[in-house]
Formats: sequence, C-alpha cells, structure tokens
Amino acid sequence: MATEWSIQELARSAGTTSRTLRHYGEIGLLPPSRIGANGYRFYDQESLVRLQRILLLRELGLALPAIAEVLAGQRDTSAALRAHLELLKHEQDRIARQIASVHTTLRKTEAGEPLMAKEVFDGFDHSQYRDEVTERWGKDAWESGNTWWNAMSDTEKQEHSQTHLDIAADYGRARAAGLAVESEQVQAIVERHFRWVTTGWQGKCPTSEYFVGLGEMYVADPRFAINYDKHGEGTAVYVRDAMRAYADARL
Repeated sequence: MATEWSIQELARSAGTTSRTLRHYGEIGLLPPSRIGANGYRFYDQESLVRLQRILLLRELGLALPAIAEVLAGQRDTSAALRAHLELLKHEQDRIARQIASVHTTLRKTEAGEPLMAKEVFDGFDHSQYRDEVTERWGKDAWESGNTWWNAMSDTEKQEHSQTHLDIAADYGRARAAGLAVESEQVQAIVERHFRWVTTGWQGKCPTSEYFVGLGEMYVADPRFAINYDKHGEGTAVYVRDAMRAYADARL
C-alpha cells in the first residue's frame, strides 16, 4: 500500500491545523486522497506536493480563490515547482540583502560612522514596480515618483515607509476586531492612507478611480497583498473594500 498520512499527521508536518486542511478540502483546494470507513481523511504523496504549492502561494499573499485558479491552470507540477523555486530564490536574495543592510546600519550607527543611502536601502528596491506603474499610470507618473523618492533624505524615506507599515498594521487590527469598513474608525485609517498616497504623488490628490484601482491592485498582486495579509488572512480584501467605501463617500 502506498504511503499516506492522516489529516493530523499532515497538519503537524506542514505546521498548520487539521481545521485548515478540512477547510481546504471543503472548498475543493485539497481533497483527501481517500476517506476511511470511519470517516477519517487520508492524504497521499500527490496531496503533499499540492499542499506545498498551496502554502507557497499563500506565502506570496494569494487569497484562496486565486490559489485555486493558479492550481487549476498549472497541470505540469514540475514546471510549477520550478517557477515557485525561482520566486523563492529571488525572495531569498532580497531578504539576504536586507539583513546585510540592517547589519551595516547597526554597525555604523553604534560606531558613529556615517551612513550611505545605498547601503541603508539595499534590498528595499521600489524600482521593481517600474513596469506596473508605467503601464497603469504612464511614464510621467513613474519618473515623477522616482525623482521625488530619490530626492528624499534617508530619514524621510524611513519615515514614509514606517507610516505605511503602521497603516497596514492598523487595518489588520481593525479587521480582527470586526469593524465594518464603513465605520468611522476604519475610515479614519483610510484617510491616513489617502494622505500617505497623496504624499507619494507630491501633494496631488488621487482621483476616486485611481484610489479604487490601487485597492484592487493590493488584492490582485501578491507582492502588494502580502503587505496587508501578513496582518491576517483577508486583510488586503478588507483594505480594498475600505478604500472603495472611502472613495464612494468622499472622492
């Protein structure tokens, strides 16, 4: 008989819960390879590979419906895993550069040595979004934003980035607390978010269409979604809906 794992064994090995695996099965994402006469669920080797792909896509910030679409469209498991591997290697390199950057900043700060912007922000490369910005909003939008960013001091860049981190964390707390996206508390977070985006536009207020489109991008693009979903599954969708409510009411 082929090797198989019970739902408890699989959950323990994957660092997740039986409840999560049951949910994946209920929505058709990870059906058990067989169900015993006692109703217990069992998973085979193919299930292990499928779960690995699911977890990799979750790490990239994809929502479960999007993961289902990806898996349905990727019939060649080996090709899909190679693609995942390339993404992970890219992310590994970026994180390694960030770690080295922080080590350098810490060492120089403690030694009282002058900092260099190139060292401080190595691995924090916003230029990776050049094509997306140009395609969505035009070359002028990219060049204007890039010029503005490069003109900022190291402290200003850190403050701008930290502001967004704080906003994302507040969205996550609001979603976890069950606050409606139209509530006064959540809309106050969106107002901060709107001002933060306006700052990036050098004081030019985004239109309703742009602001709503930005929220849609947060959900559709895993590189953006992860900034919010790391504060709880579904936060990116929550942010999008809150931004749409803000645009409908105020823009």
